[in-house]
Amino acid sequence: MLKLQNRVAVVTGGSKGIGAAIAKELAAAGAVVAVNFHRDKTGADAVTREINESGGQAISIQGDVSNSDDICRMLAEVTDACGPLDIVVNNAGVYLPMNLEEVTESEFQREFNTNVLGPLMVIQKSLHRFGPDGGSVINIGSGASKMCPPGYSIYAASKSALDAITRVLAKELAPRGIRVNSVNPGATLSEGTKSAGLYGTGSDFEQQLVAMTPLGRIGTPPDIAKVVAFLASDDAGWLTGEAILASGGLR
Repeated sequence: MLKLQNRVAVVTGGSKGIGAAIAKELAAAGAVVAVNFHRDKTGADAVTREINESGGQAISIQGDVSNSDDICRMLAEVTDACGPLDIVVNNAGVYLPMNLEEVTESEFQREFNTNVLGPLMVIQKSLHRFGPDGGSVINIGSGASKMCPPGYSIYAASKSALDAITRVLAKELAPRGIRVNSVNPGATLSEGTKSAGLYGTGSDFEQQLVAMTPLGRIGTPPDIAKVVAFLASDDAGWLTGEAILASGGLR
């Protein structure tokens, strides 16, 4: 039997990259997956179509995770269509590398609203939509919260805050049977990091990262998705409050 058979999952920011890989991996394990998107309907529809054509079950659902009204509507639509939640994956995130001299209030608010307030509100609004047996919340953090690379002061701070939320809510929600963990990817090649010119170009920076990574390569979205699927399953039933650094050994 598939490990996530008949479970209901929602993946925020699931239209591309790591989020899309997570949606596909959860569906392959048997979950019914709601693929959330903010603006990229085309991408989300492509992900759901691929899942459905492969024999899985998925729907696309629009919503801005930095807007509480959107979150409430989105979760209501998911549970109306699919049933009570079992798995919530907070993957939606934004970043913009900038040196201290370039930091602005608006960029700080943009990143913290999406990367910190968004997951917090998604978890809060989802509480009464879990079934009586609880479930699993997986926050997608970042290795930046540990590595603290130059130029990522806002992003690293936002992901450090998400690590703290993971640890606090793991204790707070345990009596409800809801486990809360985090997966913190290291250098990962996705549409976003490739378009930003971070990876996939063979740059000196990328080659340096590969040389520093014990497993000798840049990560991929499926690498991260497999860890998420594990945390969502009963195999991880004794894990909560963990922040798993999925980085190929890069620290």
